[in-house]
Amino acid sequence: MSGRSIVILTGAGISKESGLDTFRDADGVWGRVSVEDVATLEGYRRDPAKVHAFYNAQRRLIESGDAPPNPAHLALARLEKEWPGDVTVVTQNIDDLHEQAGSSHILHMHGELRKGRCEACEGVFVWSGDMGTDSRCPACGRVGSVRPHIVWFGEVPLDMPKIFELLDRCSLFLSIGTSGNVYPAAGFVAHLRGKGVVRTVELNLEPSRGATLFHETIYGPASQIVPAFIDDLLASR
Repeated sequence: MSGRSIVILTGAGISKESGLDTFRDADGVWGRVSVEDVATLEGYRRDPAKVHAFYNAQRRLIESGDAPPNPAHLALARLEKEWPGDVTVVTQNIDDLHEQAGSSHILHMHGELRKGRCEACEGVFVWSGDMGTDSRCPACGRVGSVRPHIVWFGEVPLDMPKIFELLDRCSLFLSIGTSGNVYPAAGFVAHLRGKGVVRTVELNLEPSRGATLFHETIYGPASQIVPAFIDDLLASR
């Protein structure tokens, strides 16, 4: 497989072992907070302060260092460095644990917690610390127009043309820590199913909704099964 490209889809399950809650598990975020209140444009229009408070709390956890990258993140960063071909992480996660681990080819299809977006000038910028209704856009200077750079329900995920271009060129697709409930990411393996040259592997804590579409499935904690799989993959170069 030397020189062939790899696309890796990651979801909340890869970051759970770093101390970040998943969203759809029984004890996940959506069991405690209403999706409509904090993850829709309508919710933001109703109560922007509540939405800012929700994402500020998550941003503080990331910035505190109390949720560091785990061995699964580190293994993917190692794969990017050592594989003799392109390796791209397409993540549904809004944290930056892949970046902290050392990966550099990352597409955040659902946005990034440590970035902001201006509704006035449409600028996107790095953001640290809290964000609120009194925040000023660093690009245009307008106050009150800054929102989290997060793709909310009803909004179009980012970088989709680029993602499908990468999928159409890859020879190996890995899906790690994702439930298979959220589209369009849940449809990536079906998109690849008709391309016989593409090997597809699910690495997850338990079978996803689309598990039967994968050529191979491996189950267990991401911090254990991902490094072991990467070791074997690199040994096969």
